[in-house]
Amino acid sequence: MGRFNVSTQPTKTINRAGGEAYTQNPQLHFVSLLLTSFVTDQYYRSADETLKEVSQLIDAIPDKKFTAKAAIYARTKYGMRSISHVVAAEVANRVKGEAWIRSFLDKVVYRPDDITEIMAYYKALSGKRQSHAMRKGFAAALGRFDAYKLAKYKGAGKDISLIDVTNLTHPKHTEPLGQLIKGTLPTPDTWEAKLTQAGQKATSDEEKVAFKKEVWTQLIKERKIGYFALLRNLRNILEQAPELVPDAISLLTDEKLIRSSLVLPFRFLTAMEEIEQCNGLGVREVLGGLSIAIDIATSNVPKLDGDTLVVLDGSGSMSGKPIKIGSLFAAVLIKANNADYMTFSDDAKYQTYNPMDSTMTIARMMEKGIVSGGTNFHAIFETANRDYDRVIILSDMQGWVGYNAPTQSFAEYKRRVGVNPRIYSFDLQGYGSLQFPEDNVYCLAGFSEKVFDILKLLETDKQALLHEIEKIEL
Repeated sequence: MGRFNVSTQPTKTINRAGGEAYTQNPQLHFVSLLLTSFVTDQYYRSADETLKEVSQLIDAIPDKKFTAKAAIYARTKYGMRSISHVVAAEVANRVKGEAWIRSFLDKVVYRPDDITEIMAYYKALSGKRQSHAMRKGFAAALGRFDAYKLAKYKGAGKDISLIDVTNLTHPKHTEPLGQLIKGTLPTPDTWEAKLTQAGQKATSDEEKVAFKKEVWTQLIKERKIGYFALLRNLRNILEQAPELVPDAISLLTDEKLIRSSLVLPFRFLTAMEEIEQCNGLGVREVLGGLSIAIDIATSNVPKLDGDTLVVLDGSGSMSGKPIKIGSLFAAVLIKANNADYMTFSDDAKYQTYNPMDSTMTIARMMEKGIVSGGTNFHAIFETANRDYDRVIILSDMQGWVGYNAPTQSFAEYKRRVGVNPRIYSFDLQGYGSLQFPEDNVYCLAGFSEKVFDILKLLETDKQALLHEIEKIEL
């Protein structure tokens, strides 16, 4: 018997639902959590438990530079805000004297309020407002922002404002920073500020309506409204300035704006739900614009060779954002590929949709067609009736029906059908466990359409998600 080249066995665990599962390595668990967490209560984990878990995972990963890169990736590629702030503060509290930490604290800042949020969390964590590395890194970050961004996110009245940050970090002088310190920054042309001003100067309800219409006209005609703000205010525009709908749709379907916005795809579904409550002039046009926008936002979905089975978890723990994003991504995948579609909870069932329908239509039908129940991964392979090159499972991965992981069910399916498909574990909650041994599964996670870029890379690189993070330079 060999002394050194010993066999290894996948590590089993009990997942949060009480079922048998397999552990993820700390790096993969950490990344999955970062790409799916809004630091709010989830079905199986509270917000406070998420924060504790982040801290424990950072301690469990020896390479702290990797955790820093993961935070940059989550913030700048996937648009994840609060969770990246937590990681930035936790890493800054642990890593002292390393030259790369300054670069990290510069690069993790995507907009000015990232700085104040990180410093606030760091203060709660350590009792101090900043570290030496934070002073250097945030000073560099501050110099990147123009007067508009500084004014919009100056944080007046908060525990830590941008003026506080400037006084603490002493960044190189720029004209906008000078204006910030002197209090002479021009009032930003944000929709909130303009609508507030319109309400203040109106002397009657009729004037208020007229002034708000004037504000929407300026913001939209001059393209001074942010993309996420546009999505949030489509209903207001319909009700207060319906004649601006064509211009609003032009912004809504602008590919460049969509790509640069970091708006998560499920936000389009939320906007559609709001518009569906309206009636009258422009409603149909806005719904059509939203449909076009989501197709643009998710157009990076790869065309996969061969046959694919897309499986969506409809169990109770998937309610809310997970089922919305799961339905949307499932719809995108079956439209772009030669794919069958299956849902599962207590049991599994094939379902068919017309691939010529819009992504939004299919996604909404999928979401409405979910019958909530338990989480029976065995049912997937007991129901699958043909051979596939890959099986993509969108789930929180908290199987418990039968209490055993579905490895035996999968093995019986392979014998019955005579194939050995790749299993893609598409994690929608980041709870930290798998339904298959890590060596035998292709792992991806996240609520952003950027996940499709990773899906394409996974075809040739099983560690693509981790490798993309490792490419970030500090």
